[in-house]
Amino acid sequence: MNPAQKITHSGLEEVNVPGPVFLKAALSECDDPLKAIESFQVENGILLPSLRPMLPLLDLHGVRRLDFHTSVLEELRDKLIAHINELGAKEGRQRDLKLKELLVKSFPVVRVKALRPVVMCILRNTPHIEDKYLRILVRDRELYQDTDTEVKRQIWRDNQSLFGDEVSPLLSQYIREKEHILFDHLNLNNLFFTPTPKVRRQGEVVQKLAHMIGNSVKLYDMVLQFLRTLFLRTRNVHYCTLRAELLMALHDLEVQDIISVDPCHKFTWCLDACIREKNVDMKRSRELQGFLDNIKRGQEQVLGDLSMTLCDPYAINFLATSAIKILQHLINNEGLPRENQILVLLLRMLALGLSAWVMIDSQDFKEPKLDSQVVTKFLPALMSLMVDDQVRHLHSKLPPDERESAITTIEHSGPAPDAVEAYIQENAVASILAMYYTLHTARQKDRVGILRVMAILASCKDDRAYEDPFLHSLIALIIPMSDEFANEDFCTGLFDEFLFAGLTRDNVTRHMLKLLWYIHQKLPQARLMTLMKALQPTAQHHESVHKLYENLQKRVGALTQEPPPEPMETDFDSPLKNVPTPGPHYVS
Repeated sequence: MNPAQKITHSGLEEVNVPGPVFLKAALSECDDPLKAIESFQVENGILLPSLRPMLPLLDLHGVRRLDFHTSVLEELRDKLIAHINELGAKEGRQRDLKLKELLVKSFPVVRVKALRPVVMCILRNTPHIEDKYLRILVRDRELYQDTDTEVKRQIWRDNQSLFGDEVSPLLSQYIREKEHILFDHLNLNNLFFTPTPKVRRQGEVVQKLAHMIGNSVKLYDMVLQFLRTLFLRTRNVHYCTLRAELLMALHDLEVQDIISVDPCHKFTWCLDACIREKNVDMKRSRELQGFLDNIKRGQEQVLGDLSMTLCDPYAINFLATSAIKILQHLINNEGLPRENQILVLLLRMLALGLSAWVMIDSQDFKEPKLDSQVVTKFLPALMSLMVDDQVRHLHSKLPPDERESAITTIEHSGPAPDAVEAYIQENAVASILAMYYTLHTARQKDRVGILRVMAILASCKDDRAYEDPFLHSLIALIIPMSDEFANEDFCTGLFDEFLFAGLTRDNVTRHMLKLLWYIHQKLPQARLMTLMKALQPTAQHHESVHKLYENLQKRVGALTQEPPPEPMETDFDSPLKNVPTPGPHYVS
């Protein structure tokens, strides 16, 4: 008989325990209801002859029979659950048969709340639960909510929509947490790229997802499909981060069933180690290149997941920062970019990561070819810009009488080379490198260097310079340079030539409001009023933007209000205090 048909009311009758149905019949068919209740109590109480004389003693102490029986039930239930867990820890066919027998006997009472934990414990320890039980758990919302994750995994494997309902709030929470860090205007120490990979994957959402997946390859594949779909739908790169963090969390947990079948595991693991150590040595570079070169025919779809791993902002940050370091090394050692194999590999991985959305959207899984002119023409032009900045920095440290002529200084402070601007307009890799060189100059607090490269950032391909991770880092580095905002050329370069060009994007407004929150007192009044007017949110802006703008208005207003004149100090002990005040006719 189907369990769904057997469970009626409490289900006690199905296990030969008189329940509500029995009691209702007994009371409706008897002549003396009180006698029927007493008879029910005697027959269904704890059948220990030695206990019966003690019950009146409990009555004298005001202990209700219900409380007594409940306490006994809880004690027995806890012991039974402990015994079932011990049985579940064993392995073998004998264990499975015993658990199956217990489940058949106990499942009818699953709706009795006091007994439900025992049934759930049996289910949790049963490796393969029959569909007839799972269907009942799914149909009853209360039962489903009380079901342990270990049991739910068996339900989710054949119910993708239900699993999606469980996962969706976690994914939304993850995105909110990332955006909170990027837009948080109150904590300048909470920087996006500061946490290590190990710390990031200890986050609540990643750990919850790993627990929900357990060692189920099918559930893991479902989560990856959710992430691919959401990435395609929203272009939000945080889903790429979650894809990498989830895989590495399962790696930490040593879930061999999954990491042994994910073709991206070794590549992601190697890249994770490089990010953690902030370095790519020759051995790791060979491993990473080997993974890319050895993708076999028929397995090209792996490139889609690899590209998502490399599209992760933390990966982009590492690859671009490492590339800038190598360029500095080449300048110092008079080397050529095309001769540095690690640099070329980093650019290759950047190109693959930056093409992730197009590749997955088109389902054309081919590694994009790195434009050779990026290496042979763009990088030398960028390096010439870097050399200019270095020379100017050295000049500034020399005594005035040893500096070269003003003409030389001007040459090192002029516009960026035309080739730099030309390539960032057409090439995403070039754009990223120019952006990260901007961050490098900001770290050096090189105002001229910042202005030179800032003048061309608005030209970056696909508006990449207006993406949140970059703006978050740039604003955090510029805030400590607040004294520079008293200079019109700095305001012109940052606001007029760069940030204003991105104001059509909601996120740029939020980053600019964060910047003004800290530096508004340094701005000339006219410039501040112009910025406040330009940043006034519209109905299309998020509620948080309106709230931040209102708070900034109050902050600016409090600063611009003229303070009341200080009261004049009066010396009440002055020797002149008793001298009469001259009348109006007095003329000195």
